[in-house]
Amino acid sequence: MIYPERWGPLRERYQDTTRPRKMLAIDGGGIRGLLTLGMLQRMEKLLADDSGRGADFRLCQYFDYIAGTSTGAIVAAGLARGMSVATLIQFYQDYGREIFEPASIVNRLSNLYTADPLRKHLQQAFNADDNGNWQESAPDRNLFPDHLKCLLLVVTRNVTTDSPWPISSNPDARYNDPKRPDCNLRIPLWQLVRASTAAPIYFPPEVLNWDPGDPSRSFTFVDGGVTPYNNPAFLLFRMATHPAFRLGWKTGEDKLQIVSIGTGSAATPSFKNQIIPASLAGLPGALMYGMQIDQDTNCRIIGRCAYGELLDREIRDLTFRDASEELVLEEWLKAQSIPLDVDQGRAFLYARYNADLSSEGLVRLGFPSVDPEKVQKLDAVDQMDNLLAIGQAAGQQIQLPHFGSFVEGKKGPTV
Repeated sequence: MIYPERWGPLRERYQDTTRPRKMLAIDGGGIRGLLTLGMLQRMEKLLADDSGRGADFRLCQYFDYIAGTSTGAIVAAGLARGMSVATLIQFYQDYGREIFEPASIVNRLSNLYTADPLRKHLQQAFNADDNGNWQESAPDRNLFPDHLKCLLLVVTRNVTTDSPWPISSNPDARYNDPKRPDCNLRIPLWQLVRASTAAPIYFPPEVLNWDPGDPSRSFTFVDGGVTPYNNPAFLLFRMATHPAFRLGWKTGEDKLQIVSIGTGSAATPSFKNQIIPASLAGLPGALMYGMQIDQDTNCRIIGRCAYGELLDREIRDLTFRDASEELVLEEWLKAQSIPLDVDQGRAFLYARYNADLSSEGLVRLGFPSVDPEKVQKLDAVDQMDNLLAIGQAAGQQIQLPHFGSFVEGKKGPTV
């Protein structure tokens, strides 16, 4: 760390620069964030049992850095604040339908839904104290270490500058200097998350004022899912390790772990009854699908993939197996994986968990009667129960052996 005095209550946890670090990246995907939470529920339980902390365990105690885009920003920010997965599931269940409140007829020409309910509930959730209490007169919580239990990265897109803006809570980052009038850390957490969820067509943009004394430092933001980082896993790796970001975590299969969680994947569904052109309605989903695959592939190539579903028949799943690459796919997949304690010289240990929302994938998960077209939509509020159940079923992929030597008291086993 360059400026240890900036770290406040997080200083003791982060001052050891040689300690192995663990990171969690969460995709965007609208109301399908419930699917993600179903998988995280399983992960939280496994890690809680392994740590011996039981119901008091939180994922922010295991992961040192949590990143999220769009709906993943809601989940990531909640986890970094110290919320349990159950609390976040309740947030989606309580407010999911209200958040997707249709805009007025006039405004619906530019966006389908109003942002007012989402703003209100994000403000209440992220400004609450550790006991869940919120006072309307209380100041907004922001990205300073006093308000977070671990490091947080939120991805959004600055329309004004036409560029992705990944905002990190890293106190040492160049634009997080408290002496700057436009210090990133002063942005209210709820508003930054709202900016990351402003999906074009679905929600209106969010305007953030970086410097109250300088109107030129006001910018318009939309959903981070329309940047290359709807899956922020590889971005998180860069921001944790490259010297430019002033964190400088060590690389290596036993020094850095990245776990990436999706919101379900499948080919873009049709949009038969939309009031806007189908080509536009399907655009956010198509972009997010392509970006999540690209980021996942980058992580598997640079990192050591401990677990991940098949990418395609050419590059397969990019895991290391004790078998010749010349084998046909079906035989190669049956081959034994090389144990994780046999180092392959990669930059980090990596696992990717997601759910296949195609007809075939839903059948494999035990949901043959669920309509894939319905659960694939970003605004499928009528499918919330199904999405959570699908996520819980997909969560059975998650196994502690995939975490190698990073879990407490465990050695890197064969997977």
